[in-house]
Amino acid sequence: MGTTQLETAPEPKYWHLKTVLSEALDQDFAVGEVLPNERELAARFGVARATLRQALEQLELEGRLQRRRGVGTTVAPPRVGVSVGTAQHSWPGDGADDWQPVDAAESVPPAAVRKLLATGGDFAADQPVHTVRRTRVAQGQAVAAELLYVPAASVPGLPAIEAPSGPARARAVLRELQRLVLDGQDRSVELGSARADDAKELDRLPGAPVLLVTTRYFTAAGTAAVSVATYRADTCRLTFGDSGNVEITHEPRVAS
Repeated sequence: MGTTQLETAPEPKYWHLKTVLSEALDQDFAVGEVLPNERELAARFGVARATLRQALEQLELEGRLQRRRGVGTTVAPPRVGVSVGTAQHSWPGDGADDWQPVDAAESVPPAAVRKLLATGGDFAADQPVHTVRRTRVAQGQAVAAELLYVPAASVPGLPAIEAPSGPARARAVLRELQRLVLDGQDRSVELGSARADDAKELDRLPGAPVLLVTTRYFTAAGTAAVSVATYRADTCRLTFGDSGNVEITHEPRVAS
């Protein structure tokens, strides 16, 4: 059998540079240290800045580097373990939930969320919902931001005047949601890019790689709520256990 074109293609120059840079990070730089600017690095390794930029982007995606506003590109710290596997009969905001409520407001959800909310139920496409914003912090750093979309029909007892916004309103929505009988949930994970709001909360740049964990909570009447949680992809490794739960773990890197 002959070889394919893919098998005979040379290794991209930026990929080789990424390997060289990775070794340099282990030997010459400490965690948190700011890297020289692109011009200096390109001169040091004898490559074009475009090639260098591709290699740096790949290292950021793999969690070796971080780009921070007003600081520059730094060597990433060891990863922090964060579990996203939850019990199948647990609403957001229950006693074991370690998310922190930030705010709640009424808004029309994105088209993809509207489609999920309409699954198995009677949800109008232009219907505004309660949008609860929450954040998750692990070992002192924000690792995820969440938007939880809850139709008004799911929380009919929510006070209309008391706590119109802020964390108190968010807690009120979560409290009312837990009055429903949860039949189960399903979850999907995909790679995406950080929106401006999420990037600011996670101390990333807009467009930085993120992991989007979408969870649909459903009752006998249909979908009762949809969560879209944005996790920092540069610090996350997904593992799947026998239980079907998903965990995001950050492990110390072992030098080879």
